[in-house]
Amino acid sequence: MAYDSVKTPAGSREDALGGSATFFSVSGSYFAPVSVVAVVGEDFKDGDVKLLKNHGVDVSGLDRRPGKTFRWSGVYGAEDVNTRDTLDTQLNVFADFAPELSLEQRKSPYLFLANIAPELQMAVLEKMAERPRLVALDSMALWIDISAEALERIIRKVDVLFLDETEVRTFTKHSNLVEAARQIMAMGPSAVVAKRGDHGVLLFHGDSIFSAPAFPLEHVIDPTGAGDSFAGGFMGYLAATGDLTTEGFKFATMVGSVMGSYAVESFSLERTASLTKDEIESRFRALTDLTRFTSLGENESLPFQGGGAAHA
Repeated sequence: MAYDSVKTPAGSREDALGGSATFFSVSGSYFAPVSVVAVVGEDFKDGDVKLLKNHGVDVSGLDRRPGKTFRWSGVYGAEDVNTRDTLDTQLNVFADFAPELSLEQRKSPYLFLANIAPELQMAVLEKMAERPRLVALDSMALWIDISAEALERIIRKVDVLFLDETEVRTFTKHSNLVEAARQIMAMGPSAVVAKRGDHGVLLFHGDSIFSAPAFPLEHVIDPTGAGDSFAGGFMGYLAATGDLTTEGFKFATMVGSVMGSYAVESFSLERTASLTKDEIESRFRALTDLTRFTSLGENESLPFQGGGAAHA
């Protein structure tokens, strides 16, 4: 959990509520109970804790310590809002964070390891009373660069890996995204979710490849938290349904895309935290309609010239 200072072409915010655990928790809470484990400082606002509680998020694992909450500041590109430069990072109380889980949390059947050092992700997984039914992990280029071996060790123990497409290629050293995803799955995960910004998401699950579009938006306000909101919707859907089939993962990908699209419509959680179930379902149907059409019938074919195969 963090406070973010963000500047985008649409404006700016200072010390806005953010952090992977925050975006994930609020997004996932629309579909399933969420219990969060995080550390904050004494400056963390009571109103922000109340926001989480209002969404039914269990905050008993929120560790408040003397000092300041993690802070991040960055600026997004004027020409390409998918690019950003980090201006400042202050670990503060997060620097000595050692996650502690309650007995109930240790028994959770669904575990999301948010974007932190891979050694901490491993420590959390090892504290589970038994292996969860589904373990998902998010990471980023920093850990690929400075903790590649530790990251590989934890990736081998999870079921779902979330990375953006550049990170998938960097981690595997393969330029071809399909080949790169297959290499990761050979290490252990049954699914790889390759995030592609406004180009959508590619889901690799078993032998299946599924492409989910990004919902077309006229205005993108702030991309911060979009990936974590995606993961919250994705995991929330799977936890709510228990459907871990390929079709279940496809549905989860579409739900995640919906939640990510709402996250970018505002700074912080201003939009995500105020959603209604009707809004979420309406956009899910609209996103589905983007790619739905009637395919060829059993006795139909494409209108090839002359009725036969085309020759160059």
